[in-house]
Amino acid sequence: MRTILLKALAVFVVVVLAVAAFFAWTQYSNTSDLPIEATEGKDPQLVKPDPQTIPSVSLARTEGWGEGEAPKAAKGLTVTRFAQGLDHPRTMLTLPNGDVLVAETGAPAASKPHGLTGAITRWAMNRVGAGGASPDTIVLLRDTNGDGKADKTFTFRQADLQSPSGMAYHDGKLYIANHNAVLEFAFTPGATKLEGKPRKLVDLWGGGEHWMRNLLISPDGKDLYVAVGSATNIADDGMEAETGRAAIWDIDTTTGHQRQFAAGMRNPNGLDWNPSTGELWATVQERDMLGPDLVPDYFTNVPVGVQYGWPWVYWKDTFDTRVGWDMPINMTGYTRKPEYAMGAHTAVLGMTFVKGGERLGTAFQNGAFIARHGSWNRRPAVGYDVVFVPFDANGNPKNVKPVPVLTGFLKSDGNAHGRPTWVSIAGDGALLVSDDTAGIVWRVIAPGAKPAPEVKPVVTEHMKPLKELIDPTSPEALLRLQAGLRPDAPTVIQ
Repeated sequence: MRTILLKALAVFVVVVLAVAAFFAWTQYSNTSDLPIEATEGKDPQLVKPDPQTIPSVSLARTEGWGEGEAPKAAKGLTVTRFAQGLDHPRTMLTLPNGDVLVAETGAPAASKPHGLTGAITRWAMNRVGAGGASPDTIVLLRDTNGDGKADKTFTFRQADLQSPSGMAYHDGKLYIANHNAVLEFAFTPGATKLEGKPRKLVDLWGGGEHWMRNLLISPDGKDLYVAVGSATNIADDGMEAETGRAAIWDIDTTTGHQRQFAAGMRNPNGLDWNPSTGELWATVQERDMLGPDLVPDYFTNVPVGVQYGWPWVYWKDTFDTRVGWDMPINMTGYTRKPEYAMGAHTAVLGMTFVKGGERLGTAFQNGAFIARHGSWNRRPAVGYDVVFVPFDANGNPKNVKPVPVLTGFLKSDGNAHGRPTWVSIAGDGALLVSDDTAGIVWRVIAPGAKPAPEVKPVVTEHMKPLKELIDPTSPEALLRLQAGLRPDAPTVIQ
């Protein structure tokens, strides 16, 4: 009997010590020696990697906003509640008539990370308010009297939705991306409910650690671009499990035919057209578990056929030695360097360019607004804000750090009120920001500001027409296409 008791006591001591060790890890690990500004901008600092087996955890528990509380807006701006009481609102789409669609959504149950790392990640996500079941609902918000507050909320659609995120509208057709498919609906703005049976435009690679599938429609409505994040951090389950992922796809809206438009982007999210150049731009979340200051998330243009290196390479020429899978071709010669760093572990999500008509003052008239959802694995915590990246007259980011637009989500005690997720421009020119864990959509505007002038297109060398991707006619061409390369890109076949 005594032996049994001693064994039980020993097991209890081991469990207590393991819990204490884990608690110490969450409280004191992953402390950065650099300010976040060091990993932002045109030329971020890339420190020596510090590979980890177990992810560091630094949690900002979300507590919501009290009555009368609000984030802090930049000088000259005011922030108010456009809508509240929502169930995990993430992506938004402003329709031509000014109605705002909001996807109340979360990760599909099957996509939860697995193993020890997955268990820690799931625990962390629950602590920061991101671990609940997906509501699988799209609501429509309407401001009927123009006072800057949605006074009508409608349940727009629930049927056929499975972790919906991306939404796009063009000429009587509304596109919604579930985590595993893109659906097309007949729809006329003004209706408050989405009726009818959808047409499945394409199946997508569902689930995974990165389950959001953002959409962007081409100006002529002929092409729909969908961002598909990787299933794991660095292809942990092999490259076969990552087929079709870490990429942006171009879908023909008539036929449903799809081609890989860009590759090597671990988790692309925000998509928009640069009004100066007409190029596609994206925000991308980079890899984890290389230390608190690697790797910077980024914001970049996306030329057709571009390759950004994931999982083998980051920031053009730095190899991730943890990746054990062979590269299809030598990547040192053609991996592209991102245009602008958004900071390591800031978790960039929604993004929208200023195009003209926005009412946010003269300081925010040429560039892009970006929501940084916030870190769960860096100390001190970073992100938890909305920033503005100024652009020059040639349609490129200026050599400056991101400009704060909406802050105050993080509290002085290390916890958080909420987490900014997505951005959209309202019909009246205000900036809308979804705060998923607080269930709020914030409205930011410069009172009395005139609408921003239309951003004029410019013609630059990199805007010259590119060759279209071609059907493979040789083994080398096949390798190029599989790697997301243009057929005329320089490569060395291994």
